[in-house]
Amino acid sequence: MFDSLYKKYKASDVVGKYIFVNVIVYVFLLLIGIFSVLLNMGGLSELLLSLLELPASWPMLAARPWTVFTYMFVHANLWHILWNMVALYFFGRIFLSFYSVRHFVGMYILGGLSGALFFVLAYNMFPYFEPVLPYSHLVGASAAVLAIVVATAVRSPQYRINLLLVGSVKLSTFAMVTVAISFLMIAGENAGGNFAHLGGAFAGWLVASRLNRGQDLTSLVNKPIDWVSSLLKRLREPRVKKPKFTYTRGGRTADYEYNARKKADEAEVDRILEKIKQGGYASLSEEEKKRLFEASSK
Repeated sequence: MFDSLYKKYKASDVVGKYIFVNVIVYVFLLLIGIFSVLLNMGGLSELLLSLLELPASWPMLAARPWTVFTYMFVHANLWHILWNMVALYFFGRIFLSFYSVRHFVGMYILGGLSGALFFVLAYNMFPYFEPVLPYSHLVGASAAVLAIVVATAVRSPQYRINLLLVGSVKLSTFAMVTVAISFLMIAGENAGGNFAHLGGAFAGWLVASRLNRGQDLTSLVNKPIDWVSSLLKRLREPRVKKPKFTYTRGGRTADYEYNARKKADEAEVDRILEKIKQGGYASLSEEEKKRLFEASSK
């Protein structure tokens, strides 16, 4: 089963891969929750969730800084993940018709990070949230998805989409209405989620506007990812110590073989020279004359 899932993951495009990761995380947490209840270990699922969701409190966030990334792959319930993944599937493919895969990765992460920033700042700035600040957390890919929606609308505002019960509307109109609704509901029950939506929308607008001017802000995410990927690849590759080689007229020979041969040749030449000193050149054999000639020509 795991092999089949992995093959499906590898065969998917980048949108499918991100949907796959979100679904796997949701199912994993769901199973942990079920078994923790059956085994009377309810605190286990709560502990695991607390390590993944984004806290609004600065001290809690300082203790779990990785949650600014993990929260955007965690969802509260079935409807939460269903709507986010449907939107990601639909708008992600529209996004890829105008931007690259690397832009998608950068936009998703930057949208999520911006949503996290807006959420934390709002809950720490406005007195309205002070009573619930220590207990407030954020989960979901909504900010990342809205960043993708707004970025696509900035790139092609006249692009038309068909909505159920509404019909054909401009993507720019849909994006503006969605952002407006989130703004009007920032004091409602899902205040944190709506502040995150505004953060994601801001990131989508900013990144897309800069891309239109030739500045790629998604490189802020993609360059560190490339560096980590390169490092992991080097760590996985087996380190094989290659012998050093020296090039000679006879071909490529290992250093130690070359040095041994060179020492033997020098000793032979010294012997021949000593023989000439004692008996003259005429005392040399044809083989010794040949060796002496070869040595003098090097």
